[in-house]
Amino acid sequence: MRRVIDWVLLVVALAALGVGAAAKTGRLALPAPAVAFGVVAAICVALIAIRALPLRIRRPVVFLVTLALLAAITAGLAYFQFFIKPTMVRGFISAAFAPKPTVVWAQPATYEQWPPQLSAIGSLRAYQGIFIAPQVAGVISVIHFESGQDVKEGDLLINLDDSVEQADLAANKAQLLNADATLVRQRTLVQGGNTPQATLDSALAARDSAAASVQRTQAIIAQKAIRAPFSGRIGIRNADLGQFAAVGTPLATLTQLDPIYADFPVTEAALATLAVGQEVTMTVGGAPGQIFTGKIKAIDARVSADSRNVTIRAEFANPDRRLLPGMFANLTVTTGAPARVLTLPRTAIVYSLYGDNVFVVVPAPKPEPGGAGSGAPATGGGLKVERRFVRLGATRGERIAIAEGVKEGEQVVAAGQIKLQANMPVTLDERPALPLPAQTPLQ
Repeated sequence: MRRVIDWVLLVVALAALGVGAAAKTGRLALPAPAVAFGVVAAICVALIAIRALPLRIRRPVVFLVTLALLAAITAGLAYFQFFIKPTMVRGFISAAFAPKPTVVWAQPATYEQWPPQLSAIGSLRAYQGIFIAPQVAGVISVIHFESGQDVKEGDLLINLDDSVEQADLAANKAQLLNADATLVRQRTLVQGGNTPQATLDSALAARDSAAASVQRTQAIIAQKAIRAPFSGRIGIRNADLGQFAAVGTPLATLTQLDPIYADFPVTEAALATLAVGQEVTMTVGGAPGQIFTGKIKAIDARVSADSRNVTIRAEFANPDRRLLPGMFANLTVTTGAPARVLTLPRTAIVYSLYGDNVFVVVPAPKPEPGGAGSGAPATGGGLKVERRFVRLGATRGERIAIAEGVKEGEQVVAAGQIKLQANMPVTLDERPALPLPAQTPLQ
């Protein structure tokens, strides 16, 4: 029996030494320090040694060992109460209140080929556009058009009352006939030597004056028949039958819509990259989702001293007349060959007063063995987010260029970053992002 007890104590001592060595090297994560298992092994060895002593020596040694053991137990309980237990409590509390991993959608930073572009805003202007107004005053007698009607060059639009002028024309023609007859008679008399040359000159002048009066009356009658000077579309009619129209009164607008111009300002620094004939793309609110393509028609000859901008005029085909003068236009000029740029979704950028930044998904560090909270399971699937400040470049649609701060292939949070903070644990949503709407509703 004595030998069995000795062997049991020896096995316990060896087991304690093995567990303590494993905890010391980090192979096992235990709540107690490795030195505690060394103490257990030493106690077992001491018990074996005491059992080997003679009886007269064993009793005082057992008393002293018992006293030492009680002191060690007391010290151990104190150590557990004031050192181990607070550490365990802190670990459990940290595990209980640790942030749960946030589900986010990330996309890698990728390189794309982007041509350099110059963006601007401008307004559409008619190729030709006028106010239809009379050159002479009169009462409107006939209107030959309706609002919004397309007309051809030379079409009759409005007739003013010309009854007085028609009467004057008849009288002037009669005077012209009389002057012609008088001129013939005087020419015959002069040839026969029966009248002086001065009489013939007076008859010729009277005939020319009568002819001029006829031409003047015919011109006034023509002015009272207002015709379209070019092909185009009539605007809203401001004329009514019987209305008296003074000289210059705007009765309607006539606009040539195909082609159409787009005028937009650019800075003087951009002049070096612009030239007549460069391709221009345009979008307007009146035709959502449609892109119009044209070319630069002209560059203004001077720079505004107030704004330091120069006006550029682009020409666009408008066969279906959807583009109208006065529309607000977003224009983009392609100014060079494509360049390789690193891009991200625009939704990945967090704009703030301290600078533009993004959240990059990186591996989370492993918890230290035996540290605080080591007994709690790790969260976040081994991923966390890292806040990085970036320098932004140009924007194309739903993508934005990144000049500095992110490398190619790094996963950047593109959705869900509003609830993130630096170093928070995250998990990635493997589902694809929602597709962009085919048409953005107008505000």
